[in-house]
Amino acid sequence: MAKPSGGSSCRADLYDTVTQRIVAELDAGRVPWVQPWGSSGGAEAALPRNALTGRTYSGINILILWSAVIEHGWPAQGWLTFRQALKAGGSVRRGERGTTVVYADRFTPKGEAERASRDGDAARSVPFLKSFTVFNIAQCEGLRPGLGVDPAPLAEREIVPVAEAVIAASGIDFRIGGSKAFYVPSEDYVQVPPQPAFFHQIDYYRTCLHELTHATGHAKRLNRKILNPYGSKDYGREELVAEMGSAFLCAALGIVPSVRHADYIGAWLEILKEDNRAIFRAASQASRAADWLLARYDEAEAADRRIAA
Repeated sequence: MAKPSGGSSCRADLYDTVTQRIVAELDAGRVPWVQPWGSSGGAEAALPRNALTGRTYSGINILILWSAVIEHGWPAQGWLTFRQALKAGGSVRRGERGTTVVYADRFTPKGEAERASRDGDAARSVPFLKSFTVFNIAQCEGLRPGLGVDPAPLAEREIVPVAEAVIAASGIDFRIGGSKAFYVPSEDYVQVPPQPAFFHQIDYYRTCLHELTHATGHAKRLNRKILNPYGSKDYGREELVAEMGSAFLCAALGIVPSVRHADYIGAWLEILKEDNRAIFRAASQASRAADWLLARYDEAEAADRRIAA
């Protein structure tokens, strides 16, 4: 594997640029992971994806690309690199400016690999962050027909069975009752009030997905730090993960996301302003949480199809 380009100053600039943009949104009272989807002919709620491969973006790139779609009023969530636009039979329009997304990984320097082989121990890898440029399909022309068409959002009547299936497939102890929604890490169960306690049925399911995201952090699942005192910064960080995780889940399922705990905006701002990598970590953990729940839902759906066949 070739050594990635970009030094520590480049990484710092990327962390700072992205964090400052998120902070500016929150300072203005806007939550970047909850957008006015479908308004004024804009894109519907969906995860941004590569229009050529169909692969969805994850982590911080979801926030970056969602923000760009809303800022420019583009009607689609599909993205391409310059070369992919050519491969798809079209091109990026002259004068269009791309959006910078990032890729985080680790690599093992050649010298370290040789040292580990010589000493008989594990090689230490080095984290890196690379950036590259993508263009929304609305910035392209001549693309082959049907490329990057967004999935339609779920009709309200379809949300209930899908959301119920996600809850059931999770295997998480899920209880209905009381007047508050919460997750109890020490006993590993989620509890939410009954549906009639919510003004809108969809808010019941948004709340369910939020609490299920918390539950993915249990030691036997994704093992996040979730045993945090109420009001602590670690508590705020976990709430940030749950907020974004539920928004990513909603978007993946065709449900319009909403803010469940806007009262934490001040705490999130404090966390982000003192650590320019906090939003990257939180978005990454949120993606993993959403992927964990979606994988189990997909497995259950596939099993049902096999039985039906």
